[in-house]
Amino acid sequence: MGELRGLEFTGTTLGICRAKYMSKHSKRYKSLKEKVKLGKEHGLDEAIGLIKDQGELKFDSGVELHVRTGIDVKQSDQHIRGTVSLPHGTGKKQKIAAITADPDKAKSAGAELAGGEEIIKEIQAGKMDFDILVAEPEFMPKLAPVAKILGPRGLMPSPKNGTVSPDVTKAIEELAKGKIAFKNDNTGNIHMLVGRVSFDENQLKENITMAFDAIKTSRPSGVKGAFIQNTVLAASMGPGIKVSL
Repeated sequence: MGELRGLEFTGTTLGICRAKYMSKHSKRYKSLKEKVKLGKEHGLDEAIGLIKDQGELKFDSGVELHVRTGIDVKQSDQHIRGTVSLPHGTGKKQKIAAITADPDKAKSAGAELAGGEEIIKEIQAGKMDFDILVAEPEFMPKLAPVAKILGPRGLMPSPKNGTVSPDVTKAIEELAKGKIAFKNDNTGNIHMLVGRVSFDENQLKENITMAFDAIKTSRPSGVKGAFIQNTVLAASMGPGIKVSL
């Protein structure tokens, strides 16, 4: 209720305002929300069924996996970062740029933009028409001047997410086939796009299982107690569904 913050209301007025705020959800959302049992952990098959029962939409909703972990984000050795190759991709076409000594080879592998120092100059000028940036190791020192531009946008190439590689062709091919990176946010949660509502049940199940297994195996050694604390599936503009994996 961000609009109400800092204001004072009587109990009756606050109730009316809250009702109006909640009414902003569409009829479709409310109908979907009624099918999700509050507090219940749904089985994966059941959760996927609810995800696919989205009603009519003018776009193909993304399917997201949200995992709450038990890490202490204040401890640098407990941060989570990894990659996973989804068997059926995410359904989202990623525009890949490559900084390489062989631009033609990179473009043949699937990069839409490829070059050397000219790409770095474009970044300095604020031109970043790409979703993923891949680089050969020898170009990394030359990327130092634009690190402050790329870093906050999550675009800085890194060996940890497979975007720095001596074999740029292979890295591009893997990314184009569905290899994605994941990491925890500042609250210890992980959010991943794992497909589209248009995917069939088996495709979604295989993608979700693969993504969840990758998160499980990324458990930092310093974590005490339960690592995975809560798992939720959700479609774009749809309610969260607590799921047991």
